[in-house]
Amino acid sequence: MSENKDSKLAILIDADNAQAAICTELLAEVSKFGVASVKRAYGDWTTTSLKGWKAHLHRHAIQPMQQFSYTQGKNSTDSSLIIDAMDLLHEGRLDGFCIVSSDSDFTRLANRIREAGLVVYGFGEKKTPEAFVSACDKFVYTEILRKLKDTDKSDESENSELRAITTSAIIAVSKEDGWAPLSAVGSYINKATPSFDPRNYGYDKLGKLIRSLKYLSVEERQFGDESSDVHIYVRIKGS
Repeated sequence: MSENKDSKLAILIDADNAQAAICTELLAEVSKFGVASVKRAYGDWTTTSLKGWKAHLHRHAIQPMQQFSYTQGKNSTDSSLIIDAMDLLHEGRLDGFCIVSSDSDFTRLANRIREAGLVVYGFGEKKTPEAFVSACDKFVYTEILRKLKDTDKSDESENSELRAITTSAIIAVSKEDGWAPLSAVGSYINKATPSFDPRNYGYDKLGKLIRSLKYLSVEERQFGDESSDVHIYVRIKGS
């Protein structure tokens, strides 16, 4: 998945299932993927449950989309967001969508947008159902958008799930000598595991995370006599 900073994106927020407090960090994250051409937040703004959103809507020029809750216990916000997303899709002026929710109801929407050839970035809490996470090209857990607390990185980075993700990627893209370009490893992981983010393990960059893993060897290689570019390669120890 290639990222284009000039891509035109629509940010569609399910305010009932998203946190207003991380709005600034959310938009900063979106800016890594492209330009927010459309910014909308959906909910019943006549209720007190969404009052925390008001200041953030004004500050970030997010358009509140009113959707009354006609039936108690039924979430009509989802339908409104999905209808708008399809209208925007058929207008043909966007390159991708950012869907902000922890609700699995948007799984089919994400799949439909990708079928049309557009990219989908998902944002939600770690409780988000796997079906929605997998339906996105990239999924960012909103917990990592909050201020990171001090954690024991060594314990967190050595877990078995991370080991499976990294080693399978290295095996898939490595040369006959077992060495794999870090860039290729990162691309493979992003495609295979949309929710992967080094910040989930306490590191801001993939390279820093890889260097912390004791079961991997890292080597820097300089190319060209006059070039100062350094290429990073990684290999599973003992392979």
